[in-house]
Amino acid sequence: MQLADRCRLLAQSLIRRPSHATPHRYPVALPAAHRRAWTALRYDLPASLVVLLVAIPLSLGIALASGAPVMAGLIAAAVGGIVAGLLGGSRLQVSGPAAGLTVVVADLIAKYGWGVMCAITVAAGLLQMIFGVSRVARAALAISPAVVHAMLAGIGITISLSQLHVLLGGTAGANAITNIAELPAQIAAIHYPAALVGLVVIAVVLIWPRLPRPLLHIPAPLVAVVGATVLATILTLEVERVALPGSLLDSLSLPDIPGGAWGGVLTGVLTVALIASVESLLSAVAVDKLSASGTTNFDRELLGQGAANTISGMLGGLPVTGVIVRSSANVAAGARTRASTIAHGVWVIVFTVLFVGLIELIPLAALAGLLVVIGLRLVKLADLRRAFRQGELTIYLVTLAGVVLLNLLEGVLIGLGLSLLLVLRRVVWSGVYAQQVRPGLDDVPACWRVWLREP
Repeated sequence: MQLADRCRLLAQSLIRRPSHATPHRYPVALPAAHRRAWTALRYDLPASLVVLLVAIPLSLGIALASGAPVMAGLIAAAVGGIVAGLLGGSRLQVSGPAAGLTVVVADLIAKYGWGVMCAITVAAGLLQMIFGVSRVARAALAISPAVVHAMLAGIGITISLSQLHVLLGGTAGANAITNIAELPAQIAAIHYPAALVGLVVIAVVLIWPRLPRPLLHIPAPLVAVVGATVLATILTLEVERVALPGSLLDSLSLPDIPGGAWGGVLTGVLTVALIASVESLLSAVAVDKLSASGTTNFDRELLGQGAANTISGMLGGLPVTGVIVRSSANVAAGARTRASTIAHGVWVIVFTVLFVGLIELIPLAALAGLLVVIGLRLVKLADLRRAFRQGELTIYLVTLAGVVLLNLLEGVLIGLGLSLLLVLRRVVWSGVYAQQVRPGLDDVPACWRVWLREP
């Protein structure tokens, strides 16, 4: 029996630990790596394709509205996805060209040219990296929400007014006042094929979210732009289409050194850096609320955004920010890690290299219709009601009027100045008041009511 017992114990030991078993460190490391790979394949890869389908039409439209080369929007989308995705502090935020900078970029291109705009983007990225190293990211979040929301609303109105002219078959004016003044004449001289294409896009974008749930997995902007392009092609409509100068490699360009007007250029650098930083941080906060991916490292996020802007400007791309539209699509598609953001940037490069011919079929009116909707969605009644409840309605309206009627920088500065004045007024006029409710007795202390006015 002893020999049998020994044989049984030997057999059990061989089954539990075969001679060819791997060392102990591999069973610990490999399952974690396998889990990450499985997560990337199951969740992040499909989500990256969804974000790609959202990013392509938005990047093209924002480049169009900015007056930049169309390919510059795709370059920025690729760089924002890969660089900001790798280095940023938010796991699920997706970066790329954003509507919030459209007005600023269009003004700087008109003044200094595209080459100098690329140099401004590079310098703004370096400044953002300095912000990240200096750990001032939290200070940007202290700006009055009324100023930020009014700035976005003003940008949205300005974009919608300019792109409405393109939708009607015309050309956008230099500023919002010009676009408002020339709108009646543009309506009278409407180009019906372009208007048809633009209105189809607007209708699809508005109606698509109300359709059955399975269809919601397909992004509305993609359906709208592809549908309008197919319609224009089948009906052989005479509409202006996207014109690309060549391939992606042909569109890469180095920035130009400004030949003068350094004061305006430095102001542009500061403006782009501040707006891109604030918009990215606000978008990161919103992404944290949408997902359970953890809290964003805001200083690292500024470093990632700054690196993306530096590289985008060096390659001839638009400025990059965190974009809530793409980020929310990423979260809704089920992304789990930053692999989705990075993969989306790679897909943009693949699409741009292989499908240039398809991009050139897109009517400009289709992108204009998409931008009209995006611009109007930046004007949110919830922000207006919140400003009213918090006693900041005046700040909101003054900032909005300044952005639309003057320009973005002046409107924001006016709003910030007014918000500081209101804070000082509240501090000066604040007071502490007390009223005795019940007098004190022998063993019972007096009862007082104390309140603050304008704390």
